[in-house]
Amino acid sequence: MTTIKVANEDELIKKLSLYIEKISNDAILNRGKFFIGLSGGSVVKYLCEGLPLVNTDWSKWSLAFCDERVVPEDSEDSTFGTYSRQLIPKTQLTKEQFVVIKQGVSAEEAANDYTQKLKELFKSDNFNFDLLLLGMGPDGHTCSLFPGHPLLNETSLKIAPITDSPKPPPSRITMTYPVVNNARNCIFAISGSGKADMIKRIIKDKEDLPAARVKPEGSLYWIVDDAAAIHL
Repeated sequence: MTTIKVANEDELIKKLSLYIEKISNDAILNRGKFFIGLSGGSVVKYLCEGLPLVNTDWSKWSLAFCDERVVPEDSEDSTFGTYSRQLIPKTQLTKEQFVVIKQGVSAEEAANDYTQKLKELFKSDNFNFDLLLLGMGPDGHTCSLFPGHPLLNETSLKIAPITDSPKPPPSRITMTYPVVNNARNCIFAISGSGKADMIKRIIKDKEDLPAARVKPEGSLYWIVDDAAAIHL
């Protein structure tokens, strides 16, 4: 694990964008495609500001979601809907490059369908993302993997449904650790004093919280600004 400290949110966005540019271009050079998993929350803001500055072959990108809310795409809660409105117009990405959830079905059916779509994308049962951009909630959750939830121990499902999320909306799908920890790179990008205590509990105290269980086969980066890293 590599912890990278930066001064503020602007510097965090710049640093994150540099890593995305390098990892995407390495993947395209070595394997001809770049597979990235996105999160919602503050990650959306960072990417909407940072990605338009990235120098990459956008046509080689395939984008999926680390988790997604089972809501209509035009809902304020839809992560894809947010990226569709805020990010796509600023880059050369197209909607067709995003793996989106099936509309109008249960969380279970949405998770099964998403698993099938990823199998087609990777042409394999082995979902080996080049990069997962992960968020962390104030309770230490990441993706839709929440403290004390049975999904923390899920090993057979790669994309799992959750209908009792403690954070609304309750119905979601999420990557599980077998997928998260199979990634070539995982990056947490965290800013603000509101996350400082949780950052300390995970990075310094090594508490067994969901975000702390992210231990990929490849590289793990925590990019944190001074406010978030104040206790480190």
